Amino acid sequence: MLDTRELLLETDFPQVYRAKLETLQVNLGYLCNLSCTHCHVNAGPKRTELMSREVVDLVLDFIRQNSIKVLDLTGGAPEMNPHFRYLVTQARAMDVEVIDRCNLMILLEKGYEDLAEFLADQGVTITASLPCYLEENVEKQRGKGIYDGSIEALKMLNSLGYGKQKDLQLNLVYNPVDLNLPPAQDGLQADYKRILKEDFDIVFNQLFTITNMPISRFGGMLLAKGLYNKYMGILRDNYSSENLDTVMCRTLLSVDYQGYVYDCDFNQMLKMPLLASSKPRPHLKDMFDEKLEGRMIAIGEHCYGCTAGQGSSCGGALNE
Repeated sequence: MLDTRELLLETDFPQVYRAKLETLQVNLGYLCNLSCTHCHVNAGPKRTELMSREVVDLVLDFIRQNSIKVLDLTGGAPEMNPHFRYLVTQARAMDVEVIDRCNLMILLEKGYEDLAEFLADQGVTITASLPCYLEENVEKQRGKGIYDGSIEALKMLNSLGYGKQKDLQLNLVYNPVDLNLPPAQDGLQADYKRILKEDFDIVFNQLFTITNMPISRFGGMLLAKGLYNKYMGILRDNYSSENLDTVMCRTLLSVDYQGYVYDCDFNQMLKMPLLASSKPRPHLKDMFDEKLEGRMIAIGEHCYGCTAGQGSSCGGALNE
């Protein structure tokens, strides 16, 4: 697969600095039951990288010592890590909000039949990928049969109270098709809510629109089709300085499956180590006594993806 990394390292993007740390985003590994075209992690069923129990315990120690408010679990399919449930129950016991970035189809996989009930029992916030409300667009990005399965999984979550009860938050994630930026989040959310309710009686809390990043699988596709420069031109032309104050890297620390730390999940995939440390490749064990606030963030050309248009983060648009 073609790699965009070298093209993204040099940039004229403005310097960004860290604010108070609130969220620990943990990648539990690259193993996934799907292989989506927009995946910036290049996750899939043949990946073997998974976070160990030792690193999971280190994550819990860091949360405890640093009073982390939010634990954001990603992958791959984070639920496929054998220590997923242990990590969730321990974090929830500390009254930490846990977000599960769920691809929905995992809830239907053999061996995971009780996963939805577990998430509901623990009060886990589910942020689920449904890149469009149209079957054609979903299957273009994620594969044949994914749309029907996603609808089935959403109905299951609704039946457990997700999207209906205050303590069971269900959020959906939209990713654009091809070279497009996401449309206005509020308007698209209204369309999602109306169509999913009318067609399937499905309800949810919020829609998050996320820009596709020119990294890994999506970046390789851009290079293979000769579209990289065109896409970067779109991101740069739509840059908005209003998004700089709220980019997610200011309040988030990203941890890879081995325990190494980065400013964000995208930097993790590009192997751009955290700058806010004296170590050349800092590990979470090195960060317990580090003061991050005010430190520089490692930047690259991909940062234009987070600041284009309404902005993009793991929590959706930055400027609505």
